[in-house]
Amino acid sequence: MANLRRAEIRTAIHTRIRRKVRGTTERPRLAVYRSLNHIYAQLIDDEKAQTIAAASTTEKSLGLKTGGNIEAAKKIGQAIAERALAAGVSTVVFDRGGYLYHGRVKALTDAARAAGLNRDEVAEVEAAPAEPVVAAADEAAEAKPKKAKKTKQDTGAKEE
Repeated sequence: MANLRRAEIRTAIHTRIRRKVRGTTERPRLAVYRSLNHIYAQLIDDEKAQTIAAASTTEKSLGLKTGGNIEAAKKIGQAIAERALAAGVSTVVFDRGGYLYHGRVKALTDAARAAGLNRDEVAEVEAAPAEPVVAAADEAAEAKPKKAKKTKQDTGAKEE
C-alpha cells in the first residue's frame, strides 16, 4: 500500500472499520465524511439500509460561512445530535470513515456527545481517575535517588 493515493488508503481503512461497525435500529451508525471544504454526518440504520438523520455544512439553514474548520464541525455535531434525539435515538455507533480521530472528526463527536448522544460514554470518560496516575508518577520520581554529576575535580582530571 506504499504507492497508493491517500484517498485509496482511507477507503481501505474505512472498509476494514465497516467490517466491524454495524448500525442497528436501536443503535444506528453515525457516519462522518470530511472533505477539504465541508463535513457531513449521517445516522444510518444498516438493518433497514435507511438514513435516519443527516447534517452537513452545505446546509444554508445552519448559517455557516465555511465548512472546513473545527467550529463548523462542532455545529454539525450539535445539529446531528438534535436531529437524532428528535428521531428518538440516544445512542449511536461511531464510524470515523477511515479518518484519524482528531481535529474536525473529534470535534464533531465531542459536540454530539455534549448535545446528548451517548451520555453513558461521557460519564465513563469523566469517571476515569486522572490524578492518581500523576500522583503515582510523582511518588516514583521522588523515591529514586538522584545521581550527582561528576565534575573534573571528582574524577581527578587535571585542569589546565
